Amino acid sequence: MKINIPEQAMYILDELNRKGYEAFIVGGCVRDSLMGRVPCDWDITTSATPEEVKALFLRTYDTGLKHGTVTVHIDKTNFEVTTYRIEEDYQDYRRPSEVKYTKNIEDDLQRRDFTMNAIAYRPSVGFIDPFNGRIDIENELIRCVGTADERFKEDALRLLRAVRFACQLNFGIEEKTYKAIDRNIKLISKISKERIREELNKLLLSNNSEKLLIMHEIGMLQEILPEFDNCFNIEQTHTYHIYDVGRHSLVAVKNIEKDLALKWTMLLHDIGKPLCKTTDCKGIDRFYNHGEKSVALADQILKRLKFDNKTRVKIKRLIKWHDRPILPTHKAVRRAIKAVGNDIFLNLLKVKESDIRAQNPEFEPQRVEDLKQIERIYYEIQQDKQCVTLSDLAISGKDLIDIGVPQGREIGNMLNRLLDVVIDNPKDNKKERLLEISRNMFTNK
Repeated sequence: MKINIPEQAMYILDELNRKGYEAFIVGGCVRDSLMGRVPCDWDITTSATPEEVKALFLRTYDTGLKHGTVTVHIDKTNFEVTTYRIEEDYQDYRRPSEVKYTKNIEDDLQRRDFTMNAIAYRPSVGFIDPFNGRIDIENELIRCVGTADERFKEDALRLLRAVRFACQLNFGIEEKTYKAIDRNIKLISKISKERIREELNKLLLSNNSEKLLIMHEIGMLQEILPEFDNCFNIEQTHTYHIYDVGRHSLVAVKNIEKDLALKWTMLLHDIGKPLCKTTDCKGIDRFYNHGEKSVALADQILKRLKFDNKTRVKIKRLIKWHDRPILPTHKAVRRAIKAVGNDIFLNLLKVKESDIRAQNPEFEPQRVEDLKQIERIYYEIQQDKQCVTLSDLAISGKDLIDIGVPQGREIGNMLNRLLDVVIDNPKDNKKERLLEISRNMFTNK
């Protein structure tokens, strides 16, 4: 098989070869090409030192000199070029304390995590594949290079990467590698929360996010998301449900579009259920106020994983309202928009649909059709420019002051009461009509 290397990357390989250095594309771009996927990045490895690389190309950036990496800029595109290296003495389960350069490509490939990522290629040479990574790709297996325990002790992030690749590529995990993950699971505590978040993000955005179940089965979830791991022990004996809370949430994650805030919403939307489960006299499980508890737990988790404030707030708002009933009527939809917020209302409908599709399929058609009707009504409300927020009111606080309403809290209270009036009767959203209603409110208070 030949790999079609981009012209700019091929230019870098040729220039290094012309000067007497070895150079190959390596890692993920080779793996993806062998799988028929389009690589996101084209990484290059070479026998040239960083100084020699910098001397050879006009525009370079020192992006990782201590690890032997120089970024070469060709035709508005950046390529990471890294010197063959050997890494020694991992002291923090994440980074080597010492990096040594080598002239042997196989020494460089030996330091890599999985066999599928330890393949180098150059058209004039073909594949350098000392660990049979191409066979593992054909067999759809994730296998550590060399001894799995050693690879995980070198870099504990590889524990998470193994599961993430299983989700992204829909691969299995080779038995010895799987057992080594189990033995070294506690090393996850050595990984920064930011790196855990990024791996989970990639996993949730993959086509096989339901494989997050592997993390539960191997004990990994208990180390990184114990609140969610507890959901797998919570059965839902109820007409609307067929899964336990954890599996229901994973199906809901898979159902929703590839948007990080929505993916995390579905993962965490029922996370408070273990804290509020009750069973009534008929044996039906109830989860009163689980939305409120889910918001509180989600906030703790999102802060722990260092999410930005904007994303955290959006996820919490969607979780808060995910279980709010909405009837498919204009008045009910207007009231829901006011309560939830116009900015996230359509996302809330997506959340609700994903939630429904992860429940009992017997009730799905009518409930989904109701959501579609609610969406149609929402667009009618928007098209007609019906009032659903304070900013849509045909009257302002200044208008209320002009008729004698004292400044302060009373203004806000009255505006909200007027909004309720207009939401029930959209035709009342006219300045003179609202002033009339305001005078009656103020006189009769």
